Amino acid sequence: MAKSKMRKITRESDSIVKAALYVRVSTDRQAEEGYSIEVQKERLIAFTKTLDGEVSYELYIDDGFSGASLERPAIQRLITDVGNRSLTHVCVYKLDRLSRSQKDTLHLIEDIFLPNNVAFVSIQESFNTATAFGRAVVGILSVFAQLERENIYERTRSGMQKRVEAGFWPGGGGVPFGYDYDLEKGILVPNEDAGTVRQIYDLYLKGYSLQNIANILGLKYEKLAAQILLRKTNIGIIEYNGVEYKGQHEPIVPREVYERAIALHAQRSEKNLAPSTKHLLTGLVRCGVCGAKLRYQKWGNAGFKLVCYSQQISKPYLVKDPGCDNESVWAEDIERAVTADLMAMTAEEIGAASPEASSLSLTETLQRKKASLEAKLKRLYDLYSEAGNEVLLGSINDLLAETGKLDAKIAEENDRGLWSRNAAAAKEQLRNIEETWPYMDMSEKRALICSVIDRITVTHSSVRIDYKF
Repeated sequence: MAKSKMRKITRESDSIVKAALYVRVSTDRQAEEGYSIEVQKERLIAFTKTLDGEVSYELYIDDGFSGASLERPAIQRLITDVGNRSLTHVCVYKLDRLSRSQKDTLHLIEDIFLPNNVAFVSIQESFNTATAFGRAVVGILSVFAQLERENIYERTRSGMQKRVEAGFWPGGGGVPFGYDYDLEKGILVPNEDAGTVRQIYDLYLKGYSLQNIANILGLKYEKLAAQILLRKTNIGIIEYNGVEYKGQHEPIVPREVYERAIALHAQRSEKNLAPSTKHLLTGLVRCGVCGAKLRYQKWGNAGFKLVCYSQQISKPYLVKDPGCDNESVWAEDIERAVTADLMAMTAEEIGAASPEASSLSLTETLQRKKASLEAKLKRLYDLYSEAGNEVLLGSINDLLAETGKLDAKIAEENDRGLWSRNAAAAKEQLRNIEETWPYMDMSEKRALICSVIDRITVTHSSVRIDYKF
């Protein structure tokens, strides 16, 4: 058993008493139950007249502060004065006026009052820490004060849980943007900002970035626009303790609009679709002569050219044909051709943004790609078993990594259909691309291009674009 830190109070002189009278009320209800500021003051002042010697006192009042923590101005001032050794007694009307936390109560008594030779007195419970009995009883009573607080918390939490399960807003502040809280009905009610919420979804689905949306609608931060966009309250859902419940409040946007926006947000956030690069077509352009990738290469002060990796010696494992005679092309010309093709696409070419149709085609496409990669892997394994070449081993590892990514995408498609919704969201963006393209940053442009274009093939200055739909 741990040794108690309680100690006796010693006095150099019993003739001088400097008492701190601490008073606290947190709610109007407490005042109605007999804990009002005036009642506590009256009884504490009357108690000082029973003390022996020359008595002086000072009131320390926390009006409207909870006893759950010590973040109260008067109690902090009292602690400071105790540390300055300017007090001999701290008096409260009732123990829970000092604190409702067992830990805080014992901290004040054992670590603040007693080390500074200050007696703690609670007149309602008739004890003080100047006596051995008082030091024993205070620990017991503080346990019950803590128990009462935890019971109140549990009852409150249980009540809020039942409210949420019934579709009512749990209360306690944090009313989401676009709603007001109807205290009488206990539900959220759309307000004048609901129109702004709808505009956020509309602009986002048209391709505007969250920063542009924030600027257009006068929102202070891009993050605020993102928080509003992702909030499920907008479709009539209440999230509480990690669980979703159907709310009784009116949705601001239809679920279908919300899901398309979420899919688009996931698409823009996916690192594989928009890797960190300053170039628009990195990773998408292939050589039509040998099949190798084309890379961006700085060409003096004139800009960048796209150069076949087969004509480079820096990465021999990417070489497909050392004798490839495909010409280097200006990257800006290819980017301009791709952008023009996107702008020129008709509604018929884009096709209906049907998640069901996309799901089937995308799943099949992913499965076919996986089968193709597995066939290549088998051939490479056979070659490696014969030659043990390090270049072959590098190619095998690259294909294994690519197969792993495909497996993750297939699982995602089967579980949630997110990949399908991404394609539908991308098609929706294409319908508004002429309007929104100038407002997109590089990562957003890349995200859109990567989501709709499978590959771009350059063959002796001719360009072929293969779309995913």
